[in-house]
Amino acid sequence: MFTVDKYIYILKYILSQMAAVGTWSFSRPAVERMSCMLLAGQNATDVVETAMAEVEDDADTGRHIVGRGGYPNCKGVVECDAAIMEGVPGRFGAVAALRGIAQPCRVARKVMEKSPHSLLVGDGAEAFAQDLGFTSEANDNMLSHHTATAYREFLEKNKPVSGGHDTIGLIALDLSGNTTVGVSTSGAPFKSPGRVGDSPLPGCGLYADNTVGAAAATGDGDKIMCYCPSFHVVQLMKQGSSPSEACHAVLADMQRRIGDDKCFDIGLISLNMKGEVGAASSVEFPYTFWNQGMDSVEELINQPKSLNV
Repeated sequence: MFTVDKYIYILKYILSQMAAVGTWSFSRPAVERMSCMLLAGQNATDVVETAMAEVEDDADTGRHIVGRGGYPNCKGVVECDAAIMEGVPGRFGAVAALRGIAQPCRVARKVMEKSPHSLLVGDGAEAFAQDLGFTSEANDNMLSHHTATAYREFLEKNKPVSGGHDTIGLIALDLSGNTTVGVSTSGAPFKSPGRVGDSPLPGCGLYADNTVGAAAATGDGDKIMCYCPSFHVVQLMKQGSSPSEACHAVLADMQRRIGDDKCFDIGLISLNMKGEVGAASSVEFPYTFWNQGMDSVEELINQPKSLNV
């Protein structure tokens, strides 16, 4: 029997175009990996988890405030936040202030699939990971030479890290019309122990809806979480806005509310079910994008726009 659900599934399959997008220039290898996996027919969640885990476990990308090699808190300990969300209702998992695990996104997925809870933090998140076979590493293994040196300079000279809000966000749209978004960060350099930003919070750092698309945020997480921008971007797309229109409308609303000259660092990306991408930001914001009509991954740069211009 040809049911309404079957009709919707076929329509989504016809209209969907495989695509992937990532925040910041350093996401290019991840988006290239995602494009290969999507073309091979893999599902969006596997694609996001695999690509993100590779970035998290690379100490060289840690200076972008992600996973291994990330900046420690003010006590010298690396604490990571990560989340993953599928477009299927209720499919979300996250960890925060997780120590000793270089690939926190993999633990976040296990929270989504194995735990009755949606968000685990601190010691509880680490114990959950260990129960599922993850190995907690010594904190020294989580630091890179670069971030260990930066921490010493912070202690000795109170030297801050400049420009540190480079959370990675990845969104994938697969051949079956499913979308998944993931985010990962080691958080603000030299933060207070236990500090959690927007990244692992649904609606703030990320949001997904298989009828519309997905969005992710990056920037000053302490401020971003007050506005739930990822949720609002997806809701505007549901009302008919393009990804670009939705991102710019959400950012403009925030700027109006807090004052254009007082806006904090924020970058937004979004992807709809047609494989169209959009972005908006209060700072120069490079991001990488691919869809199945493209020969290779492209880097796009969003320039900030003032409400006064």
